[in-house]
Amino acid sequence: MQFTPEHEEIRRTLRTIIDRDINPHVDEWEEAGIFPAHEVFKKLGDAGLLGIHKPVEYGGAGLDYSYALVMAEELGHINCGSIPMAIGVQTDMATPALARFGNDALRKEFLAPSISGDYVACLGVSEVGAGSDVASIKTTARRVGGDYVINGGKMWTTNGTQADWMCLLANTGDGSTHRNKSLICLPMKTKGVQVVKKLDKLGMRSSDTAQIFFDEVKVPVRNLIGQEGLGFTYQMQQFQEERLWGAISAVVGMERLINQTIEYTRGRKAFGRSLLDNQVIHFKLAELLTEVETLRSLCYRACEAYIGGEDVTMLASMAKLKAGRVVRQVTDGCLQYWGGAGYLWESPTARAFRDTRLASIGGGADEIMLQIICKHMGTLPRLENR
Repeated sequence: MQFTPEHEEIRRTLRTIIDRDINPHVDEWEEAGIFPAHEVFKKLGDAGLLGIHKPVEYGGAGLDYSYALVMAEELGHINCGSIPMAIGVQTDMATPALARFGNDALRKEFLAPSISGDYVACLGVSEVGAGSDVASIKTTARRVGGDYVINGGKMWTTNGTQADWMCLLANTGDGSTHRNKSLICLPMKTKGVQVVKKLDKLGMRSSDTAQIFFDEVKVPVRNLIGQEGLGFTYQMQQFQEERLWGAISAVVGMERLINQTIEYTRGRKAFGRSLLDNQVIHFKLAELLTEVETLRSLCYRACEAYIGGEDVTMLASMAKLKAGRVVRQVTDGCLQYWGGAGYLWESPTARAFRDTRLASIGGGADEIMLQIICKHMGTLPRLENR
């Protein structure tokens, strides 16, 4: 990919906000188990960073996806995984379908304030019994007059306790599980929406993740994104951006951890010499950095194809699969060389170890990525009555 001065300006602008307004508070927010999403998102919105590839009519910059990818990559300078993930939900997970398929009124009501940072968005797809298997969700939205009446619940909802609205995937009809779903803009203060609890997670500690119930929740039919029954298709398209975002956002954090490990092992003496002088260590770190650069190149290639109008489902799935595996290699390998210091809860290696484990689960588990790749390869078994 060829970067322009505009790409570099995005990096500089975002890095300034990270260094001034985010990193000084990360430890405090991690301890509290939540960060002030409205405050942080408003700063990003004011800087024009929440709608980089969204339409200019709604406050976006109207740039191509390479600029959004650069932003996702630069978020790796934040000293945790929680806040980048929350930002990614806002920019690349809850809003792409609305930006692409929503009508003008709906985009003015929900997309524009999400781009400005006045609204926090969340994505309502996963359920207790339906994580990677999106087709099996049970939440329903039945038509009653001019409203949808929603019943069910969502699980593992990032930004869920602070969100102003949810991009909700629900069953709006009968028939094929791939043709009976719709995406609906759901204001979170609507009567019947209940945030049951904030989940206590292994990692991503400052990202609020919620379990949410819906009890006879009424929203106008006009809140439908695009066409009824095409929600599954829209969500699969959203996943392309989500998975590319997730993969590239891991790169800088891994580089930083490798560099921190180099400095630590260079200064740590054992048996009369620096740990870094051991060939097994400096060779291993070289291998890890090579894996990180391979992932970056795959993401860049997928981004160029996406900008060119290609379906990048296979490449995005490969990138996400690779990212989930590489972060486990990097965090585990680096933690090993930090020894007991790396095992301390507050160490950067321990935080990275906890945070990045989600990469192989959220947004589609590794096994789902492999299934998608095999489908595109034509190697999935053809089962009768499937």
